Amino acid sequence: MPEDVINAAHPLDAVACKFIYTFASHESERELCRLELTELLKQVPQAGSDWVCSDRLVDPDRSPFVSARMDVLWTGRTAEEIACYAAGISLGESTFKVVCLKAGEPLSYEEQRSLERLVGGSIRGKAEMKSPDVKFGLMLADGAWTFGRLEEPERAWLAHKRKPQNYSTGLSSRVARALVNISAPETAGTQIDPCCGMGNVLIEALSMGMDIRGCDINPLAVRGARANLRHYGHSDKIVSLGDMNDLSGHFDAAVLDLPYNVCSVFPPEEKRRMLSSLRRMADRAVIVSTEPLWEFLPAAGWNVIDMVTTRKGSFVRDIWLCQ
Repeated sequence: MPEDVINAAHPLDAVACKFIYTFASHESERELCRLELTELLKQVPQAGSDWVCSDRLVDPDRSPFVSARMDVLWTGRTAEEIACYAAGISLGESTFKVVCLKAGEPLSYEEQRSLERLVGGSIRGKAEMKSPDVKFGLMLADGAWTFGRLEEPERAWLAHKRKPQNYSTGLSSRVARALVNISAPETAGTQIDPCCGMGNVLIEALSMGMDIRGCDINPLAVRGARANLRHYGHSDKIVSLGDMNDLSGHFDAAVLDLPYNVCSVFPPEEKRRMLSSLRRMADRAVIVSTEPLWEFLPAAGWNVIDMVTTRKGSFVRDIWLCQ
């Protein structure tokens, strides 16, 4: 369907932003969601909100928290005003569906269906509820109605939960995906995961078309990471066996999940060495730790941009964004 069929329907009203992203997260990952969306969209979500405006065009499938992106066409004071605008849309043979988004101000089920019929009934085209050619979104927020083209994520990355090899304490696919987006909001550039474990971060980055390399000092982890990469159709040659302190080269970004203090003590001097090595090889990093790093990061040359926590039961991770 040509875009000008929509855009020519009416002159745009005073649109506050180009895109609206709706999102949801578990309470244990709310801070992580906020940081990821801030880096991806360059807009800080308001506390308690489930949507955010942005001028940045981002594939909604990139974020594990984004539920939809609406490409804003019009805003109006009433739903009837939006329906009037929608009367100018002619889709020809294309099918469509209007979805009243659950984000924004709460509406009852009956209200949502009534609004979908009101706006959808104004559009010249064939309505199709199951597999429409085009989806439109409608949302009431901050006392105004917004209408636009709706893009929803396919969430193919959910298949990454079922890896052949994994650690019980390893990063989940959702958290790993968020960390990649925080470290590299733009997909261009090179990345390194110098303690890659079973390759959770590598798989998420590769699924988004990013250039990433991995390394681990544990032969069993390297073997598992390579098996997981092959399972999802990626080359296993991007993972090497070795100590991150011996790595050479320079990368635009890094994700470092520091070894956990579970079976043995993680000496402070080794922590300092790893953080210094990371600073040598990358300009920007997301660092995951189960212990505070306030005294270690500045000493290693890192400037802390933000820090959030995630929780899985009693297991707490600190996530540090540094440059």
